[in-house]
Amino acid sequence: MQAQHSLEQVLDTQQKKLSFFQNLVLIAAADGQLDKAESQFLLQIGNRLGLKSEEVQPIADNLGVLSFIVPADGLQRTLELQTLVQMMLQDGNIDAREYGLCMEYANRIGYSKDILDDMVSQLAGGKPAGNRNPPTVS
Repeated sequence: MQAQHSLEQVLDTQQKKLSFFQNLVLIAAADGQLDKAESQFLLQIGNRLGLKSEEVQPIADNLGVLSFIVPADGLQRTLELQTLVQMMLQDGNIDAREYGLCMEYANRIGYSKDILDDMVSQLAGGKPAGNRNPPTVS
């Protein structure tokens, strides 16, 4: 039986926390708007990880030049992808740009489109959310 790991256990350094949070912000901002549910989710995760506003402000200030930071640890990669998908689903709409970024991240950690789509389906409650097969971004 596999042990359950929390974000707090996996993200055990400040650098891991900030890198993870940066990736979440990139997904949240991909469609050009940050709705209330996405903002709340970011606040919830930031608080859960003990991040302070002055630590995350540089992420917001430099959004246009930032890219994904892919962790080396396999468990962290999987947990992070799950959370990125949760962020994408926050506003109830799967935006093609958000999906494309999740696909880019999935590819970079060695996951296929099928794995990503299965994860999206499971985290959306097993029901198709929005466009069944959103376009990928290359």
